[in-house]
Amino acid sequence: MELRHLEHFIAVAEEGHFTRAAHRLLISQSGLSASIRALERELGAALFHRSTRQVSLTEAGRALLAESRRAVASVEAAREAVAAVNGLLRGTLRVGTEQCLGAVDVPGLLARFRTSHAGVDVLLDQGGSARLLDDVRAARLDVAFVPVVGPAPDDVELVPLGSESMVVLCRPDHRLAGSGTIKLDELHGCGFVDFQQDWGARQLADRAFASAGIERHVMMEVNDVHTVLELVRHGLGVALVPEHVRHKRGAAGLDALGIADPVPAWAVSAALPAAERRSAAVDRLLAMLSAMAPNRDRDPSAG
Repeated sequence: MELRHLEHFIAVAEEGHFTRAAHRLLISQSGLSASIRALERELGAALFHRSTRQVSLTEAGRALLAESRRAVASVEAAREAVAAVNGLLRGTLRVGTEQCLGAVDVPGLLARFRTSHAGVDVLLDQGGSARLLDDVRAARLDVAFVPVVGPAPDDVELVPLGSESMVVLCRPDHRLAGSGTIKLDELHGCGFVDFQQDWGARQLADRAFASAGIERHVMMEVNDVHTVLELVRHGLGVALVPEHVRHKRGAAGLDALGIADPVPAWAVSAALPAAERRSAAVDRLLAMLSAMAPNRDRDPSAG
């Protein structure tokens, strides 16, 4: 089995089309088709359902895709490790992050990395923690900075970066404003503004209320911290957020309430693939992050 066959297979699987995959790979469509047929013959299984408009993975193809990504990532990591020994860091660093983490200044970290390692292309993908963790496991990302609820997925290592409490934000004219600290059951009947379900803060909130046996009504779902704050400011609900969010400029004038009941902490980690698939660029990024640790705290109102 040749590496190029796996790279061709991944491209077709991701594009869902032979012509687009051939353009992406800069090879002829006939050459790409021959490569996929050779791989199918070697494996003794069809990898794609083919139609005139698109292709989709067979069950065998789905099984091969994750392993192919891991294999290609391992080879890329090996190449980069040799280049690093020779004093040259190159390649691509694929980074994922959830928004407004608090524990790590991702834009500042990436800017510092690019200044030191101009030969590495840095790609950034922002999204919810559940999807980002799956992308690390599947070798679509090299590292992700995420809040984690529960154990790490298989083949993913978590490096803790910091944690903080969760607070409830509400308007100053809300019935609970000025209470200082409340119990979760006092929020019964309140409408919530919250993030989409793959976000870390949403998962923490859902787990906390489910554990307490309290029904919660999420009235509005968004994927942006600043929109959450605007919706709370307009009286459209309350929000359960990490403590650092209360210091953002958009939260000025809102009341922050502590929670007396046990609530999982907002714990941010760097999610990494298995060691054998970890690139030299990721190791350099983490070393840089460790060196920045004494200065990790930044203006909480920024971002």
